Amino acid sequence: MSFDAAVHAKAIELDLLSLDMTAAAGSGHPSSAMSLGHIVTVLMYSHMRWAPEHPTYPTSDRLVLSEGHAVPIVYAACADVGVTIGREGEPGRPMTREDAMSLRAADSMIDGHPNPMEGFPFFDAATGSLGQGLSVAAGLALAARADDLDKRIYCIIGDGEAREGQVWEAVDFIVEHRLSTVVPIFNCNRYGQSDQVSGQQSAATIARKLEAAGMAVITVDGHDPPAIRSALESARDRGAERALVAIVAETVKGWGAASMQAGGWHGKPATGEKLEKARRELMETRARLTSALASTDAFAIRPPEERAAAGRRIDEAPSFGDAMRQYDMASTLAAGRFSTRRAFGLGLRILGHANSSVHVLDADVKNSTFTDLFASDRELSSRFHECRIAEQNMASVGVGLSAGGKTPYMATFSKFVTRAYDQIEMGINSGADLKIVGSHSGISLAADGPSQMSLPDVAWFRSFTTMKDHRGNPGCYVLQPSDAYAAYALTQVMAEYQGCCYMRVFRPDVEFLYDDGTVFNLGGFETLTQGRDLVIATAGYMVHECNKALEHLDKAGVDATLVDLYSLPFDEEKFLDIANDNGGNILVVEDNYGGGLGSAIADACTSGGDAFTVRQMHVRRIPKSARTTDEVMAMCGLDAMSITAEAARMLGVRL
Repeated sequence: MSFDAAVHAKAIELDLLSLDMTAAAGSGHPSSAMSLGHIVTVLMYSHMRWAPEHPTYPTSDRLVLSEGHAVPIVYAACADVGVTIGREGEPGRPMTREDAMSLRAADSMIDGHPNPMEGFPFFDAATGSLGQGLSVAAGLALAARADDLDKRIYCIIGDGEAREGQVWEAVDFIVEHRLSTVVPIFNCNRYGQSDQVSGQQSAATIARKLEAAGMAVITVDGHDPPAIRSALESARDRGAERALVAIVAETVKGWGAASMQAGGWHGKPATGEKLEKARRELMETRARLTSALASTDAFAIRPPEERAAAGRRIDEAPSFGDAMRQYDMASTLAAGRFSTRRAFGLGLRILGHANSSVHVLDADVKNSTFTDLFASDRELSSRFHECRIAEQNMASVGVGLSAGGKTPYMATFSKFVTRAYDQIEMGINSGADLKIVGSHSGISLAADGPSQMSLPDVAWFRSFTTMKDHRGNPGCYVLQPSDAYAAYALTQVMAEYQGCCYMRVFRPDVEFLYDDGTVFNLGGFETLTQGRDLVIATAGYMVHECNKALEHLDKAGVDATLVDLYSLPFDEEKFLDIANDNGGNILVVEDNYGGGLGSAIADACTSGGDAFTVRQMHVRRIPKSARTTDEVMAMCGLDAMSITAEAARMLGVRL
């Protein structure tokens, strides 16, 4: 068999289909796809261990396409080998060329589904937002290590996207955690979207950066089949010895069709005469490079090792009170005060023992988020992954862990979660089972000032509660526990939900409001005090401030209902019934910028059909640091007296 000729022939066949796919779609990146024809051919037809008829097999190698806009070349290969496709719960069938032609080739999603063909060996995450794929690959490798699976995770990264800092966060993470099963492949075709890439993204410079980080680098001609095969084999062999190897491939954007090379073709399908010309050029290239091709030449895709998937153990967790006593905190329990961040840490440790799929990621603040309770537990420490100060990488590693069948909890200060908004959104688009916990939330942080306070986070995460994910559930649940019992319980509840959750916990110790008999559910809320004049709706730390306000209102003759809306979304019909019982008067109090809880309630009221009066109290200025929580609450007009005054104004009551 002439390996060179066979790879050239197959690569050109896939290039032609990529051209046709993007032309049919009216969008896409055929020139990027063509730069990867040979690499994808050697990987998928010769090197990777996987079975097209069983692409989700647990021991299968994975291909993460960080350079997501080049996806037509992978679709083309899948159609050519007949990868089994089908939605979950439906019988599978081999993918055809017609399937490929029907895809919107400019994206890695179809009809809103990130994994339209369940079990593709590479669509573990949507990667249309560049720079995230290598982090996802790292998460997949962590999951494989936990299951003792010897599978390779190949990740193709574009040279243009290599300017993204997250790529180098991922490289650092891979080196630090010795993830030798990850093989980064940098596709250096020298062109970005609008121009040639900088010299900082040249193949030589990228290679030096990788070497400086601690990786061995193999530089190859990305259109030389034997060189590609040799590089992949070397990476596999050296990786088996725990060496960290990356491949830097020098390629040509639009390879094989001279009219599609150089600039001006990024994101543009060839149509009409330009398409026909590109096809002719590819066929001329084929004739020149495949003269040694024999009719008997064929590839043999290597099957994965036969092995059952790792099992998942889920046991019942003890109550908060029992957990406190179990870890010698009975005196603290009796004192009746505990912060929600510490309750989360305790809940996470208990959950780790009860649920073997739980993994924890932290960004160098484990002694503040209390994930150190998990990390320092001998039975759990192997499932704790320190991500350092690199929140974007942490979020995408979580997406990879989820794709590997794990339940990742990622924790940092709520303020620092904002750095990873793009990565979290892509995780939601991918259907990832992400559990995000932000500590030190809101203004109760006081002394550390606005640079450490999360203020727009509720509004951002709340926006995902207004849409449905691929399973028909809210895109994200936003949880704001007000006491330790709630935080502990919701930490457990999140693990039972397949999808994204964001839980906001705070620093100050607060009194207990609930007990072990209280049941907390996603979408639920608790009525703490029943009144008749108005509803005060709040969550998190502000429940305690509003509780103080109730005492002042009672003295003024105002009978208020206090509702702890710890979950967004919530049961709107049930809440509006309570509001109607209180004359339709609703005062919303939250310690963040607007667009969060108050907006959710206002939206519910507009769809309820009845008349409501809604007033919103939230942070309306950039806070300053303060010595105490009481001081910063007063500064922002959210202290108990300010809440009392606003409630009185709503009802026309003079204090």
